[in-house]
Amino acid sequence: MSALASSLPRWIRGYPLKIAAYLAFLVVLAPLLAVIWVSFFENKIIGFPPTGYTLKWFVNAWNFERFHRGFILSVEVGLIATGVSILLGVPAALALARKKFVGHEVVHSLLMSPLIVPGIVAGAAIFMFFIEVEVLLNDRFKVQLPLAGSLFGLCVGHSLLALPWTVRLVTASLIGMDRQVEEAAMSLGATPWWTFWHITLPIIRPGIVAGAVFSFVASFVDLEKSIFLVGPGRTTLPIEMINYLEWNIDPTIAAVATIQALIIATALIVSDYFFKITRAF
Repeated sequence: MSALASSLPRWIRGYPLKIAAYLAFLVVLAPLLAVIWVSFFENKIIGFPPTGYTLKWFVNAWNFERFHRGFILSVEVGLIATGVSILLGVPAALALARKKFVGHEVVHSLLMSPLIVPGIVAGAAIFMFFIEVEVLLNDRFKVQLPLAGSLFGLCVGHSLLALPWTVRLVTASLIGMDRQVEEAAMSLGATPWWTFWHITLPIIRPGIVAGAVFSFVASFVDLEKSIFLVGPGRTTLPIEMINYLEWNIDPTIAAVATIQALIIATALIVSDYFFKITRAF
């Protein structure tokens, strides 16, 4: 069998791999394409085939005030979480990639744990931790520090969600970097700080940009943790979408999801165009 396969032309031998890749690509894109298609349906109750096509559901989503507030809050929290993940993730990646210390693997596992622990479990754990901290501060020090249901607590939770992306992607950039470039600069009299800003940082910039983009996307679309961390009158866009579905079944949600997907795709395409974030993978 192997001899027969090796005797076939290369363009024929590559067909199974290409077919598998196209099928995987189709499986990933099919739900998204279906949602985009439904967002243009004219009929209020979703059915196939549609009676016609319209843009009124995008207008309906635009006129719904709660979607505006949820979108703004999601963007604000996403930007804050991205900033925190960059400030903490880049130094952490440098330490993990360049230093060997006691507990190295433990620290790495802890930083990666938000990608492993289910979102519902992590959200509930963070919520209970905030409650315990509030009770402790109030009982021991008579300090009122609202964490659960506050904007600060929501940003902390989303920062924990975003941090692993920055650490992982920046670490990948550092591992693939040629250290001899830094050593050459320092041998010519450059200080470690100058070497980092003018040599290391430009080389790992694709990883930093990729980490920032994926951190923002992970925060922007998060639902599981946000359910536990939002407060009264302060809900993110995914939660507003769920609340809307509780009483409505029209394609407005599909229109909002289409806009959400368009924003994410634009961010990825623009970032890849300027910084080639695919180099980080």
